[in-house]
Amino acid sequence: MADITPKDVARYWHSVVDTMAEGLFIVDTKGKVVFVNPAAERITGYRQQEVLGRSCTVFESETCLACQDQEGQMACGLFEKGRVVDRRCTITRKDGSRVHLLKNARVLHDELGQVIGGVETLSDITPLVERERQISGLRRHLTRSYGYEGLIGQSPVMRQVYQLLEAAAASSAPVVILGASGTGKELAAAAIHRRSPRAQKPFIKVNCAALNPSLLESELFGHEKGAFTGAEKSRTGRFEAASGGSLFLDEIGDLPAEVQVKLLRVLQEGEVERVGSNQPIKVDVRIITATNRDLNQLMEQGRFRQDLFYRINVIPISLPPLAERKEDIPLLTRNFVESTALGSDRGITGISPAALDRLLAHSWPGNVRELINAIEYAFVTCPGGEILPQHLPPGIVGENYACLPQSGAAGGGQAGDEAMRREIVEALEATGGHKAQAAARLGISRVTFWKRMKKLGLTSEG
Repeated sequence: MADITPKDVARYWHSVVDTMAEGLFIVDTKGKVVFVNPAAERITGYRQQEVLGRSCTVFESETCLACQDQEGQMACGLFEKGRVVDRRCTITRKDGSRVHLLKNARVLHDELGQVIGGVETLSDITPLVERERQISGLRRHLTRSYGYEGLIGQSPVMRQVYQLLEAAAASSAPVVILGASGTGKELAAAAIHRRSPRAQKPFIKVNCAALNPSLLESELFGHEKGAFTGAEKSRTGRFEAASGGSLFLDEIGDLPAEVQVKLLRVLQEGEVERVGSNQPIKVDVRIITATNRDLNQLMEQGRFRQDLFYRINVIPISLPPLAERKEDIPLLTRNFVESTALGSDRGITGISPAALDRLLAHSWPGNVRELINAIEYAFVTCPGGEILPQHLPPGIVGENYACLPQSGAAGGGQAGDEAMRREIVEALEATGGHKAQAAARLGISRVTFWKRMKKLGLTSEG
C-alpha cells in the first residue's frame, strides 16, 4: 500500500473537512465568510450559500461583537493576536436558539507571509454547558439554607412555623395543619415526618376530598375479597400501609360523616377493620391532618364531629398566606427560577427588578402555588435572559402590559418599537449606560442590542 503524500492531502482536503465533526470557518481579513464545512452548517443552521460573503457577525457571537468598532466595522482581534485557543463562546443559530461552542482560530498567511484571512474550528459543547449548569444549580441548592425541609422563607412568621414543626416532629401527638390552598400544607406534613423518629418508615398521603365515601373507606381501611361489587381480591388500606410511619389526611374537613365515625374509632383504639371483615388489625400510625376550611364553623354546622376534632387538634399549626409574608417573595422567586431552569433549556438567567416589583405588588390569592405557576408561565413566554414584566401572567401584570412584545420578538409596529425603546432606555439607565450589561439584562446579545439601538435612532450613549 502506497504512503499518503502531501500532494494527496492537498488533493483530498475537501473530503477531510467535509468529514470533520467540528465546524470549520474561513474568513477574509474583513471578517467576511468565504467557506464553511457541513459540520458548521449543522451547528449554525445556515447553508453555506446563505452566509458566503456575509460578515461573521451574522452569528451574533459575543467574541465577534467585541471585534466591532463604534461604527460596526470589523477590527478582528484574531488578526492582532494571531490565534485564539480554547475560547468558549455562544452563537445564534438561524432558528434563533443559542449554541455554546469551544473556539480555536489561527491567522492564514500566503506564500509571502501576508495575512489573507483566518480559519477557526468550533465544537458544540452545549450538552457539557447544560450539565455544568445543572451541577452548579444543584450545588447551590444543597449549600443554601433558606427554609425548613422544602418550605422556603426567612420571614419572622415562617421562622415561628419552623419552630412549631420541629417541636411537633419530636412528638407523637396528632397534628392538624391549617392554611389556605397553596400555602404548603403537604410540604409541612412531610417535614414533620422527615424530622420525626418515624422518618425511616412510610409516609402515606390520602386526599379526603378526592374520593366518594365508599371508595374512601376502602382506601383508608382496606377491604376483603367480595366485600362489594368489584372487590375481586383483598386489599391493604392506607392505615396498614403506614403502620410504623405517618399517615397524612389532606382536606380532612371534607371527610364524610360515616367515615369520620370509623376514623375516630381507629384513633381511639389503634386498630382498623377492613370493609367486609370484623377482625381488628393493630396499627401504629402517627396522624397528620390538613385543611383549608374552618373546622370550628363546620362543627357548628354539624358537619364535623366535635370528638374527632379534639382527637386531631392536639398540635395545630397555621401556615400564613403569602400576602402576609411578602418579604419572602424575592427568595421564593429566585429559588423557583433556579429550580425550574435546571430542567429547562430556555437560557433564562433570572428575573428583572421590574418583574419582581410586579410580583411584590400582587395580592396572591393562590399563595405560593400561584407564584410557582407564574414562574412556570414565564418560562414559556420568556425567550431567554431575564424574566421581564410582560413575561408574567396577565392576572399579575394586567392584560395591556402582558400584551407588549417580548424582548426576543421582532417587529411589532409603532407600539412594538415604543415598547422596545422603553426597554432599552430602562436597561441603560439601570446599568449606568453600560451596553453589554444592558443587553444581558434584556436577555439579548450585544449585537442584537446594538442593532435595535441603531434601528430606533438611539445614540451610542443611550
